[in-house]
Amino acid sequence: MLISRTVIDAASAANLRPADVLFVDCRFDLADPGRGDRDYALSHLPGAVRADLDRDLSDMLTPPNGRGRHPLPERAAFEAFLSRIGFRPDLQVIAYDAAGGALAAARFWWLARLAGLDNVAVLDGGWAAWSAAGLPVSDEVPSRTPTAVRACFDTDGTVATDILLQEVGAHRIVLLDARAPERYRGEVEPLDPVAGHVPGARNRPFSDNLKDGFFRSPEALRRDFTALLGTQPADTVVHMCGSGVTATHNLLAMEYAGLCGSRLYAPSWSGWVSDRARPVATG
Repeated sequence: MLISRTVIDAASAANLRPADVLFVDCRFDLADPGRGDRDYALSHLPGAVRADLDRDLSDMLTPPNGRGRHPLPERAAFEAFLSRIGFRPDLQVIAYDAAGGALAAARFWWLARLAGLDNVAVLDGGWAAWSAAGLPVSDEVPSRTPTAVRACFDTDGTVATDILLQEVGAHRIVLLDARAPERYRGEVEPLDPVAGHVPGARNRPFSDNLKDGFFRSPEALRRDFTALLGTQPADTVVHMCGSGVTATHNLLAMEYAGLCGSRLYAPSWSGWVSDRARPVATG
């Protein structure tokens, strides 16, 4: 039944039988963390369950200890969340948000991949595309039968800070920073205590993956990433951003383009600068 493991358009998603699809509403606003829940209560895709970035896709209850502003959830907590929403591997699971996939549909997609579950796609254009197409919405909270999801987080999908220090310095990885250029250059920093970037990181704003709110074609994305990487293979790429959320948008874009195997530095910039002794570059 699966028709996509990366990106799916609204028309294809709408044509799926309700029994074959699980929509996951991942809308989130960094400036107003409660907005996603309020928007969901007003209207959402029919049958959609809610996944909140802070509550469900991060571990905000444990002190971060260098893990960044949105620490990854523990495996058991993510398993329990997937079980509560009735996640099943035989469904086409489709995550959506109102930010082109960046907040926080791509994060959900990547966490599922990390857990060994590859039946998740991100809705291209998200909430805006669905609404613009005049497709049905609902304010009903679905009642789903809980399941028993078993997952095993793949530690090879992430890179620890000490390894990052070694690998960047030895030029064995390509570190891509998904933040806006002015944040990468250190000209502004609205969220973290230090401005700049990890020395050696290259800037690839996640917004470059989109055109008019939709993912650019796999061919165009492949050309762009290939030009940025040169002869470096995709599995040497490590993604980062401010807190490990929008970086997954670049990871998804690479997978959509057929460039598979890149990894995430989950603490990202907020975790990096939690130790002021670590080097910082600007410009």
